[in-house]
Amino acid sequence: MAKEIILGIDLGTTNSVVSYIQSDGNVKVIPNPEGTMTTPSVVGFKANGEIIVGNAAKRQALTNPDTVSSIKRLMGTNEKVKINCINKEFTPQEISAKILAYMKSYAETNIGHPIQKAVITVPAYFNDAQ
Repeated sequence: MAKEIILGIDLGTTNSVVSYIQSDGNVKVIPNPEGTMTTPSVVGFKANGEIIVGNAAKRQALTNPDTVSSIKRLMGTNEKVKINCINKEFTPQEISAKILAYMKSYAETNIGHPIQKAVITVPAYFNDAQ
């Protein structure tokens, strides 16, 4: 039976990284679909309902006002982000979940099977609400 793979995800304010420990004990950082080891922690929304995450979202941030970055700074607050093109508000946790889901998706593609568990890092200064 193959050993269960547990992802390690560093959900960063600016960029995020996903990795896992290989069977030989070495850590492998999983590249995103564009081949880079870090993924911008950016989420963009389009009027047609499409959600863009990572490098593509960062590239269109200047032309799309419904793009969210640095959302981790709002963790633990009651603040929400208004996305005008779909007339909906999101909590920082909901935006972060979209980044995490994107990273999990490309990690599963890279590894070749579904992943059920992950460890997500948080800064040492985060409080319980965050």
